[in-house]
Amino acid sequence: MDGGLVDLSIGTPCDPPLPAVVAALSTSNAERGYPASIGSDALRRAALDWMKRRFDVEVPAADVAACIGTKEFVATTPHWLRLRMPDKDTVLYPAVAYPTYEMGAILANCRAVAVPMRSDGTMDLGAISSDDASRALMLWVNSPSNPTGHLDDLGAAVAWGLKHSVPVFSDECYAEFTWSTTPQSALQHSLDGVVVVHSLSKRSNLAGVRVGFYAGDHSIVGYLKEVRKHVGMMVPGPAQAAGVAALNDDAHVVEQRDRYLRRLETVSAVVGKWSGLAVPMPDGGFYLWFDAHDGWAFADRLAREAGTLVSPGDFYGAGGANNVRIAVVQPDEKIALMAKRLGITL
Repeated sequence: MDGGLVDLSIGTPCDPPLPAVVAALSTSNAERGYPASIGSDALRRAALDWMKRRFDVEVPAADVAACIGTKEFVATTPHWLRLRMPDKDTVLYPAVAYPTYEMGAILANCRAVAVPMRSDGTMDLGAISSDDASRALMLWVNSPSNPTGHLDDLGAAVAWGLKHSVPVFSDECYAEFTWSTTPQSALQHSLDGVVVVHSLSKRSNLAGVRVGFYAGDHSIVGYLKEVRKHVGMMVPGPAQAAGVAALNDDAHVVEQRDRYLRRLETVSAVVGKWSGLAVPMPDGGFYLWFDAHDGWAFADRLAREAGTLVSPGDFYGAGGANNVRIAVVQPDEKIALMAKRLGITL
């Protein structure tokens, strides 16, 4: 088709990063020496200040550290925790979720146990068996959710974790794109027994720079800091400088929020009108998640008729087989091209 593929299948940002971030990458003079695995003082301070501004949470300086984006953290942390607690062998995670939670468990030779989801998108924590709870290394929670856009009950997850002595790891990389309420963090409920994970990939269009951080429980963060430095988990120095520039600026995030909200509204209207299906707006994130009756058949039809690639829902768990996920990450002109191919006037 003229204009090429419209790829709405992967949540990879396409919009330009902050100019100050690009400048920091090229002028930091941090490329010569080995970077600190825990992150530079400036990066960790920027992360702490951002959490205070965004969530009104104060975290001690010792209890935050850098990671190389957050996918590596999600994938490797079960392995490190298993070394610390060899009597535990289970990773709990949402049944409809980013697949790396399950894969991290598998790579650590752990049991990956999916927690059922309620119709409102929250995890049914009461469905976790006593055996699974007693064997659990960790409970992952993701809010806003990839792929569903639902907001989970972070307070309930933290309370469950504290009751059962299971560390709660809260993946909050879409927190800046929360539409139905103000951004939320599990750390608003407790610093004990909780570790949050944040990424600059989504909020600042820096997926290629690979900067993230984790923060929370003093003992867990301290342990992970010590282990991770021995395996070379180091964010490159120039990337850390870029992270400081990004975290210290909130204005560019507001602009990005506006872009994503506009695209969500547009794509929801276009796909809903073309398909006749209900394509609801999410509570958070930049994905549309809806029941298409057969996710693969819908994706095939959209590819053939509009040259547009989307993700069948079973990529995110068997419970998503009927669903489709659409990532509104392409420029407005690409979305307009999809609408034109479908015969929908914007």
